[in-house]
Amino acid sequence: MNFPGAPLVEATVVGRLNRFTVGVRLRVPASDGAEWGPGGGEGHGMSVAHLPNSGRLKELLMPGNRCYLRPALVRADGGTVRRTAYDLLLVEHRGGLVCVDARLPPQVLKEAALAGKVPAFSGYPTVVTEPAFHKPTRFDLRFERPESPPFWVETKSVTLVRDSTALFPDAPTERGARHLDDLRRVVAEGAHAAVVFVIQREDARAFAPNIATDPEFAQHLRRARDGGVLVAAWDCQVTPDGTTLGRELPVLL
Repeated sequence: MNFPGAPLVEATVVGRLNRFTVGVRLRVPASDGAEWGPGGGEGHGMSVAHLPNSGRLKELLMPGNRCYLRPALVRADGGTVRRTAYDLLLVEHRGGLVCVDARLPPQVLKEAALAGKVPAFSGYPTVVTEPAFHKPTRFDLRFERPESPPFWVETKSVTLVRDSTALFPDAPTERGARHLDDLRRVVAEGAHAAVVFVIQREDARAFAPNIATDPEFAQHLRRARDGGVLVAAWDCQVTPDGTTLGRELPVLL
């Protein structure tokens, strides 16, 4: 998928301010020819970006890391429709780009599946986004085709890689464990279900649950697999223009 709002704005990370905001220093042409120009907010080139990800992201949000921002929507009067002027979208890490927008994996998977690039979902011409299962549960996607049970899918955004293994979660997630239990319920009721870990970077060679951070999630993931839930992991090809689903990776359970 292409990133809306391109071209992106280049910046460097100053530091995380709270769960959903990051201080950044914009890299823009300055009137005096200096490398760093004014970017709004207080201080030369300083601004605040919304972080669409509740994970810890410690290795990515290190001060000085290069990053790329998507400008927020602008009103007719020139103001923004919210308090932060940018979304933090990409961070440069170990010579590659990592997409930190946790909202994107459903769309990335949907586009790849409809293009016939995901064998598990081939032959499903219809995709429903954010379908309701049993209140209050909603999943990311539901693949549908005539005369066949639907395929309910939950995606998880993965940004952490250690020793070439992508790990999820990077912070404990009770919500994630509940999703896995609900997917098992989908299978028990006669439909198909999958959890797809979308690794938003290119340097992983395998995926595994992050047992050290959240052993409960790892247990729920194994129960889901044993209960008939498809567990899959794919990496992504990430550029400043967009991100696309790449390779399916081994899942180590």
